[in-house]
Amino acid sequence: MKRETVVVLDFGGQYNQLIARRVRECNVYCEIYSYKTDIEKIKEIQPKGIIFTGGPNSCYEPDSPTYTKEIFELGIPILGICYGSQLMMHLLGGKVEKAPVREYGKIEVNVDNNSKLFTDVSPKTICWMSHNDYISKVAPGFAISAWTNDCPVAAVENVEKKLYAVQFHPEACPGPLDSGYLFDRFMDMMKGAK
Repeated sequence: MKRETVVVLDFGGQYNQLIARRVRECNVYCEIYSYKTDIEKIKEIQPKGIIFTGGPNSCYEPDSPTYTKEIFELGIPILGICYGSQLMMHLLGGKVEKAPVREYGKIEVNVDNNSKLFTDVSPKTICWMSHNDYISKVAPGFAISAWTNDCPVAAVENVEKKLYAVQFHPEACPGPLDSGYLFDRFMDMMKGAK
């Protein structure tokens, strides 16, 4: 019997091993692959979910790590984290720019409780931010589900396509009262995946 797998696509962030650890703490098998991994290899693995990691680059720069848009057509849940969220928006028609205010550290985030990611979460929660760029325009089909005083798009989602993106780092801020629960929530979403 083939085990259910989450693929973590590594875009060079500092928390990539921690992301994999958080997935494994949800009792889900996880493998980390470079963003240079061919889409055909990802298809062979048949993951139940994919996580795009953070990274130090600006996704709108021509030499920055990227991936084929085909990955968003696989029909499985994808969660973008920090750089991963920005790259998702950039590839799907949104806009990412240098942020007027850099956020770093524990930041209070406002969430929309109608969101699949934030159902039953306090309307204000603490998250770990670390970014110089921000999403200034969301991609078509996405709804904003979280924001801060300085970051108008702290999370977005396209429920129909099972695409979710968070500007913050849930892997770096574990605990029952903050964003660490998001890995459990994402793993639950995968149960309905193909």
